[in-house]
Amino acid sequence: MVIAVNTRFLLAEYLEGYGNFVYETFKRITEWHPEHAFVFIFDRPVDKKFVFGPNVTSVTTGPPARHPLLWKFWYDVRVPAVLRKYKADVFVSCDGFCSLTTKVPQCLVVHDLAFLHYPSFIKKSHLFFYKKYTPGFLEKARSVATVSDFSRQDILTQYSNKAREIDVVYSGIKEIFQPISNEVKVATKNKYTDGKEYFVYTGAIHPRKNLINLLKAFSVFKKRQQTNMKLVLTGRLAWKYDTFKEGLKSYKYRNDVILTGYLEENELAKITGSAYGLVYPSLFEGFGVPVLEAMRCDVPVITAAHSAMQEIAGEAAMYADVTSHTDLADKMMLLYKNENLRNDLIHKGREVAAQYSWDKTADLLWQSIVKAVR
Repeated sequence: MVIAVNTRFLLAEYLEGYGNFVYETFKRITEWHPEHAFVFIFDRPVDKKFVFGPNVTSVTTGPPARHPLLWKFWYDVRVPAVLRKYKADVFVSCDGFCSLTTKVPQCLVVHDLAFLHYPSFIKKSHLFFYKKYTPGFLEKARSVATVSDFSRQDILTQYSNKAREIDVVYSGIKEIFQPISNEVKVATKNKYTDGKEYFVYTGAIHPRKNLINLLKAFSVFKKRQQTNMKLVLTGRLAWKYDTFKEGLKSYKYRNDVILTGYLEENELAKITGSAYGLVYPSLFEGFGVPVLEAMRCDVPVITAAHSAMQEIAGEAAMYADVTSHTDLADKMMLLYKNENLRNDLIHKGREVAAQYSWDKTADLLWQSIVKAVR
């Protein structure tokens, strides 16, 4: 079988979101299934580290698909040409888009429908594309997968006349996220926070991540607790980050807020594992990988109630109404003051995190791929 894969998010300079999902699943799938040929389709020059084995052929077909007009051209013109040339039996796309013109069976992964619930957090041109073509993508794909039952139900609710049976494949946790030694914790705190304890947020700096409310909550926390606790924000500066950075200049506790920028995974694992707690106040996620990464590192978690994170974390996290900065601050203070609660969350988080792995994700995705062919 010839399996073509959309790998345009495998970017050497950084891996996050879709890129991590493709990397972790297909690194395993290509190794587990040497009897099949894989064609990785890139839209820009390929880093050799993404060619996982002798059964992988990399193909670059431009131009780089960086805005809606080029998305349309890439998926409906460039990709079908590659599928014909290599006689692909199936095309797998893990970014919510697929080709509307090819006759090759397709396996589509839709992570979430955030664009419908928070349209103001996406560029208008991108929003138009998502709204116009997502129904067609769901109808065209032979099999559809998503990363949580929360997202599965949302897709079925929003597109009941388009979506067929949807497979839940979840996401996984990289093995590098593990409890770390006290020596590494001390060194990490000395490097980033002058040796002080800190709350950490991991993810892109983006309006949907709700970081303005996190800053407000941290301000309330600092006023009430009179502590030298820091707040570390990791991740690249994404869409509309200028507004966030400008606001930070006049923020009262700006000297207690550290922006690290994008971190390589080794450093991210250290900074996650050295934190007093993870605060992940995102307004909408299909899964919420940072929550499980923190749990794997024995770091307690505060995150959003009534979301996919609540499905994933169960009783192993504290949940806040993240639209209310005072409720978020209350949860931060409770975690800070109650050591028994903190230890209980660490223990429960360890058990929850053990249930998820990229091996399981890759196996479930493989089943969805096979379903598309059959």
